[in-house]
Amino acid sequence: MRLKLLFLTFILTTGFSMAGNEDANNTIHTETNNQTNTQITKLLLQKDAIDKELLENNIWSKIYGNYHTYKELKKQKVFLDADIARLEKKKKLTKKQKITLEKEKEKEKILMGKLQLLKEYEKDPFKKFLTPPSIEDVPTVGNPFAVIGALSYQKKINSDQEAYAARYDSLQHIMTKLEEKEALLKQLIKIDDNPKYHKAYAENHAQIKTFEPVIDIFKTTKNVYTKKIDEINFNLKNDIKKEIEKTITIGAVILFFILLLILLKYFVRKYMSDNDRFYTINKALNITFIILSLLTLLLAYIENVSYLVTILGFASAGIAIAMKDWFMSLMGWFTIVMGGSIHVGDRVKFQRGNIEYIGDIVDISMLRMTLHEDVTLTAYMHNRRAGRVIFIPNNFIFTDMIANYSHAGLKTVWDGIDFMITFDSDISKAASIAKEVTRKYSKGYTDITRKQLNKLRSSYSIKNTNVEPRILTFIEPYGMKISAWYLTNSFATLTLRSTISAEIIKRIHEEDSISLAFPTQSIYVDKDVPKPLQNIEDIPMGEETF
Repeated sequence: MRLKLLFLTFILTTGFSMAGNEDANNTIHTETNNQTNTQITKLLLQKDAIDKELLENNIWSKIYGNYHTYKELKKQKVFLDADIARLEKKKKLTKKQKITLEKEKEKEKILMGKLQLLKEYEKDPFKKFLTPPSIEDVPTVGNPFAVIGALSYQKKINSDQEAYAARYDSLQHIMTKLEEKEALLKQLIKIDDNPKYHKAYAENHAQIKTFEPVIDIFKTTKNVYTKKIDEINFNLKNDIKKEIEKTITIGAVILFFILLLILLKYFVRKYMSDNDRFYTINKALNITFIILSLLTLLLAYIENVSYLVTILGFASAGIAIAMKDWFMSLMGWFTIVMGGSIHVGDRVKFQRGNIEYIGDIVDISMLRMTLHEDVTLTAYMHNRRAGRVIFIPNNFIFTDMIANYSHAGLKTVWDGIDFMITFDSDISKAASIAKEVTRKYSKGYTDITRKQLNKLRSSYSIKNTNVEPRILTFIEPYGMKISAWYLTNSFATLTLRSTISAEIIKRIHEEDSISLAFPTQSIYVDKDVPKPLQNIEDIPMGEETF
């Protein structure tokens, strides 16, 4: 009895103990499941975040997605073609099989359209993005303006390099994310051996295997491209530096020429009172400055000077033949400038054929002289025009006659006035009047000319230095001609001529012993034999009949 009680007590005690252990095991299992689920959820969230980052704004994932789609469509086409071929081999098709064949062909047509759209992903889908930007011809930095082009070229290739490097960085980034995703999937498989995790792991691993050779090729290409860009930048940097130094040197030389030109012009203006000569010297200095500047630039920017000299030698021969007048005008300008026969401000007469122009030289360029026509005796008697601007090619000094009225500071010329008196007039008195009037009005010019001629004796062999008015008398058919010659201003001959002419006529009218003569004709008529009256056409115009 006592043994039975002990046995029952043992059984009850053991039962309660086993029930308590089972409850504890259930609790532990539940907690473990909760932790596992929490860990899986966390890993899935991390995976989803990676997937989202891979899909958004990542060209590599999009290219791979298109490439993967193309491969899947290609597989579908293989199976579809096999089904169509199998059905077409059958001699007789049931109605259902015919419908199936038509559907398969429709699917094939749609599939071919999709494959056509994705055809660029058939081979080397990443080739377009692996190929670095093309490097255009590197500019040669041979002048200051080329520096701007070189800097722009540098900016462009550096920008292309940055874009290419950013493309490489994005590929590395996607590889990192894919590796992170692979690690997450491994953990998920360890925790939960779910087939979908195995499938996702296989797809991710295939993607990594696809990108591994791509990134190796990209790395090699990027290194080669970067070295090439660095070499171009290094060479361009040196060329730009040398060109800037050369430009600064040339600028300093030209600045020296400018300062020297300003200094020379200052001294010429200060110590030269003759404005006409100052104008000529000023223009010669300007041309000299231009020539020196051009020579400086040519010597600085032309590598083979002997080659240039040879080319210029042949070119000048061709130019001399083809552009003879232009070349002769340049020689004429050189002769004018160096010879000093004509200066700006001189009063000259230019004769071309039967046409004469008299005026003042207002400019002498390398190809022509510019003459401003004035009112002169020639304009009054022949041209009946004045005030025109005449352009005279410089080569005309070799072929045509050009008279200088004011050469070497001699600004006076001889002018003459002729008038006729009758044979019975007092010739001595008339000549005396002419001499008094001309001496009175030309005295100032006579004194000036005497001084100027004395200065010219050192340069020219001048023998006749008589500057007093000259009165000449000549026998003419209708009377005695009195020719009065006097010195007058080269630039205003008509003014003094008009004054002297009026004064001589006035003085002669006051003398009773002097009568002005004019062409006359005497007609003798026979009184006994009447003759018919002459026709008016037979009487010369401008003559009187007595």
